[in-house]
Amino acid sequence: MLARARSVALIGVDAVPVEVEVDVSPGLPAFTVVGLPDQAVSEARERVRAAVRNAGLPFPAARITVNLAPADLRKEGPLYDLPIALGLLAAQELLPAAALAGTLVAGELALDGSLRPIAGAVNLALLAGQLGLPALLPLGNAPEAALIEGVPVFGARTLAEAARHLGGSHPLPVTDPPGAQEPEDALLDLADLKGQGAARRALEIAAAGGHNLLMVGSPGSGKTMLARRAPGLLPPLTRAEALEVTRIHSAAGLLASRGRLNLGAPFRAPHHTVSDAGLIGGGGVPRPGEVSLAHRGLLFLDEFPEFSRKALETLRQPLEDGTVVISRARATVQYPARFQLIAAMNPCPCGHLGDPEKACVCTPSERMRYAARLSGPLLDRVDITVRVPRLTVEELTRAPEPEPTAPVRLRVAAARERMLERQGTRNADLAGQALRQHAPLAAGPENFARAAAKQLGLTGRGYDRLLRVARTVADLAGSSEIREAHLAEAVTYRPRDLGTG
Repeated sequence: MLARARSVALIGVDAVPVEVEVDVSPGLPAFTVVGLPDQAVSEARERVRAAVRNAGLPFPAARITVNLAPADLRKEGPLYDLPIALGLLAAQELLPAAALAGTLVAGELALDGSLRPIAGAVNLALLAGQLGLPALLPLGNAPEAALIEGVPVFGARTLAEAARHLGGSHPLPVTDPPGAQEPEDALLDLADLKGQGAARRALEIAAAGGHNLLMVGSPGSGKTMLARRAPGLLPPLTRAEALEVTRIHSAAGLLASRGRLNLGAPFRAPHHTVSDAGLIGGGGVPRPGEVSLAHRGLLFLDEFPEFSRKALETLRQPLEDGTVVISRARATVQYPARFQLIAAMNPCPCGHLGDPEKACVCTPSERMRYAARLSGPLLDRVDITVRVPRLTVEELTRAPEPEPTAPVRLRVAAARERMLERQGTRNADLAGQALRQHAPLAAGPENFARAAAKQLGLTGRGYDRLLRVARTVADLAGSSEIREAHLAEAVTYRPRDLGTG
């Protein structure tokens, strides 16, 4: 007998249909899986055999052939355990073949017949919605899959439960869609950081407009403290944006909570020893990298020049395009990567260039080599560069009480609302004709901007970024037009020679 089950394969963050064909025929007992399986899929034979028997279901002493179609598509991971086991039961006429063929199925089997969660349940539910099919998944995946509206999702604890559901004897209830989880109030508050008015202002502008930010300062000046408080300034994600983020994290198997849709912007902070594939994505089996896991959120790179030169240069394309394209011999995958970069670095190798109390011991050539680790094209993609000087004990004690996160977040939200009403996107995403339309300059400000661009030697990209930052400064000030004062502040945030203090 031949039975068919419907499952999926993940290509990047997209789910594509896979048909699982199970044939049981007379002959010497054998269990063969074909259709370009990886090691995890091939090992499904042993998991399925043990799970079926331990669930109290019959396992045939016959020749079993499983084909995963299309045969030229690489199949990876343990998600085919459940469709193979159910197909095996349907091939023995223990399940109605029509019920199995009309359901999208995926799940990993434990040896005792229980079901374990898999990666990519949200992506599977999206495909199920496109095909107009219900989804049968492990119970641990059901809440996240139910985030996709209009898709009936059934969660089973065991293989036996899944079989009884398809057989019609004990139907499983449809999983209710979970509610959205609002971002919690920031546990890390800006009130913890005294002084650093210029850096706090730069962080506020970056959060409002979605601009990339580079902080340069001595160790202990507060760069990392500022960066880790940036998520508390961002407005909540829309449902559509949160689903984009959830889709990526689901494909990577990194959903922290499978129960509710998290509306908080993601915050990723990889160590500087991260590999190129870990940062950008890829590997033998392509997986989303940190830039994609930070999609619609923040990517914080501390000790910026300590990252490998190759990894930093690969940031240039996603910073500009908002996507990562990974090409392999068998396939090309594309991951979303529209993130906001926040980077921090020391002014020199020893970290004390410009420090008021400790003298720098680096030679000029060492400073130049250190600064040269960041290429000009990469720095040209940074909208805001700000110095974060280390304050003395006396300056810290005399510093006024710092402003907490809450009022800053309100100003950022108001500025972001102005942007969305005017142009439907953040200022950092404006480009080309849209930038000229929504950030026009009167004669006086335009002359000022041209003079500043000439003096700073800005490229065309750098000039556009100057306009975007000025537009955000104007939005924070509640101004409908860009004035010279807004441009003057934006000019102060343009990168200068990082090796001169």
